[in-house]
Amino acid sequence: MQIILMEKVVNLGNLGDLVNVKPGYARNFLIPNGKAKRATLAAKAEFEVKRAELEKAAAEKLAAAQAFAEKLNGVVVKIARKAGVDGRLFGSVSNFDVADALKAQGFDVEKSSVRMPAGPLKIVGESQLEVAVHTDVMATITVAVVGE
Repeated sequence: MQIILMEKVVNLGNLGDLVNVKPGYARNFLIPNGKAKRATLAAKAEFEVKRAELEKAAAEKLAAAQAFAEKLNGVVVKIARKAGVDGRLFGSVSNFDVADALKAQGFDVEKSSVRMPAGPLKIVGESQLEVAVHTDVMATITVAVVGE
């Protein structure tokens, strides 16, 4: 299925690109979330008319994301969990827990934007994690897991 991207999508393309994707991906994710439109002649003509507006809106989103990332960089999040004598946690700290702790500090972050490449944290200590504020902008935070 050929679609027109209405915003930048990671590993797919930039604003205005015509790309071929599987029909289910387009119907179930891209089109309902406003990230793409079907590539019909009318949609192409409409996109060309609105192209300047969409590029301006994308630039504003990027600038806002960069400002938010500067505030978020270097933030230390403390999370208390029960731990054994050897420092291993009973359970783990997931991206959901990190997002909740950030919301408690006043940063509105989705749990899906917290990147945990090594999986959930299972030991007491500090870890550096990245938060994807925008497709092009990443912020680094420190998560300090302390034992109760």
